[in-house]
Amino acid sequence: MSSKQRIAILGASGYTGAELIRILVPMVAVDYKNIDIVFCCLPHGTTQETIAKLPAHLKIIDLSADFRLADVGVYAEWYGHTHLAPDLQKEAVYGLTELQRGKIKKARLIANPGCYPTSAQLPLVPLIKARLVETDNIIIDSKSGVTGAGRAARQAMLFAEANDGINAYSIGAHRHAPEIEQGLSLAAGDAVTVSFTPHLMPMNRGILSTMYVTLAKGKTVDDLAHCLAKTYADEPFVKLAPKGIMPSTHMVRGTNLCVFGVFKDRIAGRAIIVSVIDNLVKGASGQAVQNMNVMCGYPETTALESTALFP
Repeated sequence: MSSKQRIAILGASGYTGAELIRILVPMVAVDYKNIDIVFCCLPHGTTQETIAKLPAHLKIIDLSADFRLADVGVYAEWYGHTHLAPDLQKEAVYGLTELQRGKIKKARLIANPGCYPTSAQLPLVPLIKARLVETDNIIIDSKSGVTGAGRAARQAMLFAEANDGINAYSIGAHRHAPEIEQGLSLAAGDAVTVSFTPHLMPMNRGILSTMYVTLAKGKTVDDLAHCLAKTYADEPFVKLAPKGIMPSTHMVRGTNLCVFGVFKDRIAGRAIIVSVIDNLVKGASGQAVQNMNVMCGYPETTALESTALFP
């Protein structure tokens, strides 16, 4: 990595900030007197004003949700306050790397995607673009480790509360729902609404999303698998599991990988897609580094090299 790039991390005490340090420290010497790139890991709702005050020459990768929703009215509806930097929102590029690489390369401000939306959009967007699945009645059931909820002290995150159990939360009201729908709607060219329910699992990290879709007329599960294999054939971090292999969070722990599989439902005309990521890496800090690599013209795997289970 070029020593000319100087990096700052705002909010380094949180899980995503700490994960960025883990990934970047072996590769980068930080010089706070001459910063080129800023990773913002601040709490949701605090980044907009902070970024607005930063020098215009800085490249910014924001890991909060503050710039993910292109429509500031939708942001206000889901986050409970008016967007504080609407002009910057117009400039922001949604940083789902594999699907927005061209725009990311030219961007100054990247809105790093949420963890659940990353796990859902990577398999669903290509299938919707190819018109292989219907866009109505998409069901997304996701499960996450407790680090997905951040580092703030809350009763539900205490060991005695989270261990040895599982619970759904924010049913019908999770803020990642409009982010998922935004990406799927762009792929479809029309409004897409999904049923999305997240669950808290008694593990530190990892996300497993199970998606239920209706096949387009005349299409098969093999068509879906072929589309995904072709779409991501040359991607270092997105892998279709071999037929019959069930993706597991153990496969991706600590890596920037997204692994998914496609399965036939026992209900005729339906398919089930299982997708796994590490919520702190591909779901946050790893994808942020991947976006930095694209922005700066570095090899995309820089600082993110790992041995894939499915080469």
